[in-house]
Amino acid sequence: MPDYFALIPAAGIGTRIAADMPKQYLPLLGKPMLYHSISRLCQHPAIRRCYVVLAPDDELFARHDWSEFGGKLAPMFCGAPTRAGSVLNGLLAASHEIGANDWVLVHDGARPCLGADQLDKLMNELAADKIGGLLATPVSDTVKRADTEARVLQTERRENLWLAQTPQMFRFKLLLEALQSVNETVATDEARAIESLGFSPKLVGGESLNLKVTYAQDLALAELILRARRSQ
Repeated sequence: MPDYFALIPAAGIGTRIAADMPKQYLPLLGKPMLYHSISRLCQHPAIRRCYVVLAPDDELFARHDWSEFGGKLAPMFCGAPTRAGSVLNGLLAASHEIGANDWVLVHDGARPCLGADQLDKLMNELAADKIGGLLATPVSDTVKRADTEARVLQTERRENLWLAQTPQMFRFKLLLEALQSVNETVATDEARAIESLGFSPKLVGGESLNLKVTYAQDLALAELILRARRSQ
């Protein structure tokens, strides 16, 4: 039976949130935002290890207490300028521990509201899949294509359009091969790298609560979601 490993690329800065520190360390319910992504993955009994790929010069990680996760959490200071580069470096650094057929779940450090049920759903639906896949939500809003002056060029059909989320779950060997062969600037997520090899990842229905924190208002919304879960 294949093992499960998690990897969180957290070497970026997050310039769009306009903060005085990398956004993964912004406080969220008394913890750095990154904590909540790590906690969800480390709590899952099937996940053997959670790798966090940090920038080589990261000094903030050590300022926080991660001891509750014990040896299940493994920080790696081998991040790259791009997401794809960080994931690739992390996979290479962990290659001594992960088998070719093992599953790797790549999750955003800035996506702190992943629900336990969503994680279970992803792992269960993909357990027997030959390719792997990702959490995603169907597009429900009307989609407009704009020109360079922010004027509408046309309205796009939204049928069969999905918004990609994380985790994205693929076999170690396949994901490594995909990231080694694709242009880092093109592969904005792991599914895009897999697609470049001619494969079609499976879309697993997610939920909008699994939001990615990109702007300041997203952080406030993430806090509301996490507080609501605590009160349930």
